[in-house]
Amino acid sequence: MAETVYLVDSFSLIFQVFHAIPPMTSPAGQPTNAVFGFSRDLVTLLKDHRPGWLICAWDSSGPGERLGIFPDYKANRAEMPEDLRPQIGLVREVIEAFRIPLIEFPGWEADDVIATLTREAVEHGRDVRIVTSDKDARQLLGPQVKLFNFRKNSYLDETGLLEDWGVRPDQVVDFQSLVGDAVDNVPGIPLIGPKKAAQLLKDWQTLEDVLANAEHAPGAKLRENLKKFADQARMSRELVRLRTDLPLVFDWEASRCTQPDVHHLQDVFRRLGFRKLVDDVKQFAPPVAKVVARGLFDDEPESEPAPQPEHPGQVAQDRCWETVDTPEKLTAFVTELSSQSRFCVDLETTGLDPLQSRIVGWAFSWTAGTGHYLPVLGPAGSQLLNHDDVLRSLQPILEREDIEVINQNIKFDLIVLRAAGIRIRNLGLDPMVGDYLLDAGARSHNLETLIDKYLHRPSISIKELIGSGAKQKRMDEIAVEKVAEYATEDADCSLQIADLIRPQLEADHLWKLYWDLERPLIHVLADMEYRGIRVDAAELRAQSETLTLQLETLMHEIHDLAGHPFNIDSPIQLRTVLFEEQGLPVRKKTKTGPSTDQDVLEELATLRPDNPLPLKIIEHRQMSKLKGTYLDALPALINPQTGRIHASFNQVVAATGRLSSSDPNLQNIPIRTPAGRQVRKAFVPENPDWRLVCADYSQIELRMLAHFSRDPVLVEAFANGVDIHTAVAADVFGVDRQDVDSDMRRVAKAVNFGVIYGQSPYGLAAALGITQDDAARFIDEYFSRYAGVDAFLDQTLVECAKTGYARTILGRRRAIEGLRSERSRNRTMPERTAINTVIQGSAADLIKQAMIRVHNRLERDQHPARLLLQIHDELVLESPVDAVPSLVALVKAEMEHALTLDVPLIVDVSVGQNWLDIEDVES
Repeated sequence: MAETVYLVDSFSLIFQVFHAIPPMTSPAGQPTNAVFGFSRDLVTLLKDHRPGWLICAWDSSGPGERLGIFPDYKANRAEMPEDLRPQIGLVREVIEAFRIPLIEFPGWEADDVIATLTREAVEHGRDVRIVTSDKDARQLLGPQVKLFNFRKNSYLDETGLLEDWGVRPDQVVDFQSLVGDAVDNVPGIPLIGPKKAAQLLKDWQTLEDVLANAEHAPGAKLRENLKKFADQARMSRELVRLRTDLPLVFDWEASRCTQPDVHHLQDVFRRLGFRKLVDDVKQFAPPVAKVVARGLFDDEPESEPAPQPEHPGQVAQDRCWETVDTPEKLTAFVTELSSQSRFCVDLETTGLDPLQSRIVGWAFSWTAGTGHYLPVLGPAGSQLLNHDDVLRSLQPILEREDIEVINQNIKFDLIVLRAAGIRIRNLGLDPMVGDYLLDAGARSHNLETLIDKYLHRPSISIKELIGSGAKQKRMDEIAVEKVAEYATEDADCSLQIADLIRPQLEADHLWKLYWDLERPLIHVLADMEYRGIRVDAAELRAQSETLTLQLETLMHEIHDLAGHPFNIDSPIQLRTVLFEEQGLPVRKKTKTGPSTDQDVLEELATLRPDNPLPLKIIEHRQMSKLKGTYLDALPALINPQTGRIHASFNQVVAATGRLSSSDPNLQNIPIRTPAGRQVRKAFVPENPDWRLVCADYSQIELRMLAHFSRDPVLVEAFANGVDIHTAVAADVFGVDRQDVDSDMRRVAKAVNFGVIYGQSPYGLAAALGITQDDAARFIDEYFSRYAGVDAFLDQTLVECAKTGYARTILGRRRAIEGLRSERSRNRTMPERTAINTVIQGSAADLIKQAMIRVHNRLERDQHPARLLLQIHDELVLESPVDAVPSLVALVKAEMEHALTLDVPLIVDVSVGQNWLDIEDVES
């Protein structure tokens, strides 16, 4: 295959993947499905086909030469889809990073470039594979030339052409001249289809002979058309015939396949959120020089020195580490550690639950390329340090305020150490959080990703070390020397990456955001996770039993409506019931048939209110999910030692800056249904003499909107304490506020939260069950009344287009790409992403600032209350009953003064014996 040439018809492939792959967006909100598909196909070509040459042909811009032959050539082509247009430049960047020649020629199409290169390649004795779905390329088929269809993973040769069209390659141009091409607006001859054209060419071989024998053609109308449209057929021949003689300046030897620019490709793919492709292109990187492992203080290395780099720009990775495994070594190590002003510490543990895992070993690094490992657990027979001796030796150092401690995802280590009685005082830079601030939309900020991204070197995979699946071992079951190598690499790399990230944070004006907000928040989150929240398992079991009975009743109701039993959870059986037996309209199709997803069921329920089946199925799904995800799953997450659930709060997941939670995901407990709200009843305070206190920002996103827009009407309404939805309803409907009814307020609320993010009249109409005309009128009335909001939203997009970023109130940023130069109120995905980042991201900044203030104030006042949870714009605390009044005052004071806005911040506080049964506290 070394002498095989692969020629890619770029736009043919781009359109294929654009229509084949569902919509995708980058972390910056830009459409990316075509870029992803094109990139994935290039990886496949290089990996599986191993071409000697891989060349991309490109259509030239501007009017082509064929328009001089026929001005209406390609006149019927639709405009390029709006979501594809911004991807074209990215595709070219990908091609460049792959170091693939991209060839175009003024006035001519990619097909002509391919035809010319095919001729040259064949003349040099090379095989050619043309990657295209364009039928014009069939005229190039020959003994050395085949067409490759990526979507079908199949080749077309001369035999396949004969079977499909019934002609030889040398007859393809004449065949198309007779049949025409509706896609390119090539006229051909009316009433001649593929079968008739094939028969004519079988009888008379060429177009000219067919025209010369028009009198002998079967049928009067065919004979008439062959005579009448003969010149049109000849013109069509000139349109479809590809140029094989373009004067291309192309150096074949210099254009052989070369190594892609892997670093450039990975940067592009990270920016676009293509995690798998970031890994896939590693296979094209040059070999990495050998890592040298030796004891840090050994006289002789344990292995041969690393060989010199074989490739330009490659750096040999020479790393040294020491295993501190005797009391004497520990004493010397502690002396050296205590003299450092900054170091990285990384714990290896028996598991991933910081409260139920034991420490296996401690890894330290304070100089790049070096590390120290202190083993305290290991396989039988291992030389280990005493766990308690290590704790006693390290605690005074770790708790010093003049020593800066860093690590990747240091929150995990803080919780483990807290359980061991150690509280680190002076946190430095957590590379995971720092990278998140630099690239909020990136899909991953784990250490393996960061090592690849910043240090451009491979790292020891955790799977390599402990295995996976049924054969996975605990870290303390792995040989100490192997754990030492792995752990010290983590510590060393975390240190190096931190030193690379800090200057970038400072240069991008993000260091203050890290140091003053995200860094202290790590301590707050660690304390919250360490404490957890008490959960009543008996209450959850009782709710699960009740829901089981309700589900059984609901199942029988659904079966009765369907007329027979069926598996409600089976999409195949459900679509049969809904669309074949019930005759409901198909609203959306998937590869396997009509869709039965949530949106479809909701639409069917609206379209056919006479048929209760879709609503019943929705209800069944919601109840099943509630039971499986929460009622049955939460008891298993209760820590047996504490009786509490210790959810993990993650500050590097949501691109807006909001916190997310996992194990369990408390952010998603459904509260819009009665059964969903009941789940909160199981969340209770420490003991019956305590209470839960919930503090929630009132309408914070709209207050942020008023602050940023400075719209005088909106600002005044908030300043006067007016219910904003009632105020907007009065303005939109033109009535006094006291005359606003519940339906008017419902419309205003939907407008308030919808139009900010570019909801269209169609979307608003669907959400409210009103006409599109009424929805359009509400939107127009809103922006007419609140002109400052309209101006702010537009200015936000102008600023994003200028800088490439959306920024929050505290300077948090998110890259935004794909903004239109001409905008409308019907926002595209990148535009919605930009506005959402400013508003929701600023709300996230606020709640984080509030958490830090409340946490610090509780510690400063030695208040007995504890901060337990953060859910969206709400904080949940627990407190002894007699301390509740002082806690309410404390929380309101700290939260309402967390940031200074142009409108007042209002916090609603409620108190109760569980998270459900809470009552508002009067201000």
